[in-house]
Amino acid sequence: NSEDVRCKCICPPYKDHSGHIYNKNVSQKDCDCLHVVEPMPVPGPDVEAYCLRCECKYEERSSVTIKVSNVILLS
Repeated sequence: NSEDVRCKCICPPYKDHSGHIYNKNVSQKDCDCLHVVEPMPVPGPDVEAYCLRCECKYEERSSVTIKVSNVILLS
């Protein structure tokens, strides 16, 4: 399920751009700054330096397990 996976990139401040957190539903192989950070806040020559500062993590969750846990908890 595409809602159960995401890539989260945390990019710290860079030059005159403030830090930002980016989330996007992409496959694990596409979990990097170039595929997740849109729109790119820096011009072409600074993209590589900006992306090297970003930390991207692929995250998965099971929404079915979460729903079942909530039902059990509320019961």
